[in-house]
Amino acid sequence: MANFVKTELMGTTLETTDRYSDLKPRGLGASGIICSATDTTSKETVAIKKIMNPFATSGVAKRTYREVHMLCNLRHDNLINLRDIFISPSEDVYLVTDLVQMDLHHLLQSTKKPPEGQFIQFFTYQILRGLKFIHSAGVIHRDLKPSNILINENCDLKICDFGLAREKDEQMTGYVTTRYYRAPEVMLTWQRYTYAVDIWSVGCILAELLRGQVLFPGKDHVHQLTLIIELLGKPPKEVMDTVYSKNALDFVEGLPDHKPKSLASVFKGADPQAVDLLEKMLVLDPAKRINTEDGLAHPYVAMYSEPEDEPIFDKQIDWSLLESEKSEDEWKTHIYFEVLRYHRGAYNGEVPDDSFEGKGNFEGWLGKEMVSETY
Repeated sequence: MANFVKTELMGTTLETTDRYSDLKPRGLGASGIICSATDTTSKETVAIKKIMNPFATSGVAKRTYREVHMLCNLRHDNLINLRDIFISPSEDVYLVTDLVQMDLHHLLQSTKKPPEGQFIQFFTYQILRGLKFIHSAGVIHRDLKPSNILINENCDLKICDFGLAREKDEQMTGYVTTRYYRAPEVMLTWQRYTYAVDIWSVGCILAELLRGQVLFPGKDHVHQLTLIIELLGKPPKEVMDTVYSKNALDFVEGLPDHKPKSLASVFKGADPQAVDLLEKMLVLDPAKRINTEDGLAHPYVAMYSEPEDEPIFDKQIDWSLLESEKSEDEWKTHIYFEVLRYHRGAYNGEVPDDSFEGKGNFEGWLGKEMVSETY
C-alpha cells in the first residue's frame, strides 16, 4: 500500500503518493487545483490535477467519471496524456499528466499581439488533427477554448479537459463551452447538436489567433448571439425552422436585418486561405460547416497534413453508462473500477502493476474480495 504525503498549496491540502515530490502551484480552476511535481520514478516533471469533492453530488461524480473515462480511452499526440491516476484516502481524485508549460489563452495574453502566420497554421492543424481523433470516437468535446489548448516550447499542441465531452446527437443542455466560443445553435436552445459545435469553436479560436483578440466578446448569451448576427447575418429559414424555443425565435426575428459582412474586410492583411477556412467554419447552419477531414485537407493547413499520420479511434466507447443516471456512490464505484482497469493495463497493453499507489483504498471502499475478482 502506498504512502500518501500531505502538502498545503493555495489554501488547499493535496494528498499525493510519495512517488511525487516538490509540488508547486500552477493554477486553480472550477473543478480543482493543478500543480507541477517531480515524478521520482521517471525523474520527469509532471502536472497533477486534484479534482476536489469529486463525489459531492451525482452530477459532479458523473462529470468526474466522464473525464477519467475519456482520458483513459483517448490516446493521441494532440490530446493530453494521462500518466497516472489515484484516489487519496480522503477520496479526492488525482490525475497525473504531462506538464505542458503554457495554454493558448496565456500565450495570447502575454504577447498582446497575434502569433506569426506559420504558428497560427501549425496550431490550427494540430487542433483539427486532435479533433478528428475525438470525433472519430463519437465524442463531441463541447468545451474547446484557448485555455483548454496546451502548448509546449516546441509548439506541440494538446487538447485537454474532457469533463463536458458527450456522445454525438445525445440530448444536451445549452450551457457548455465558454460563451465566446459557443456555437449559435447552442444559444438557440437546440436540444440536439453535433460535431459542428466544436468546429465553430475552432473557428472562433482561429479568428482570435488572427486578430489577437476575441471575435465575439459577448457580455451574456443574448449579446453573444447579437454579435454573431451582426457579423454573419440572421440565420437562414432552414436553420430557424429547427429552433423549438419560441423565445429564441422571437428574439432573432426582432433583431434588425444585418447583411453578412465580408470576413476578408474584417481580417484585413490575414492570409486569404486562413480567411477562406474561417468562412467554412463560422457558418450559421451547422450542417454546412466544414468537418475535420476536409479541414485538414484545406490549403491553409495542407502543408502539414499527412493523412496516414492522422489516426482515428479504433475502439468503441460505452455511452450507455456515460449517459445513465446514478447516485454518487454508484459513480464512485465506477470511478474506482476505472482506476483499477487503468493500473491493470487495460488501456495500454501494459503488464498489470499489483502494487500500484492507492490499491488499499479500493479494498477499503469496495471490499478486498471484489477488488481481487476485478483486478
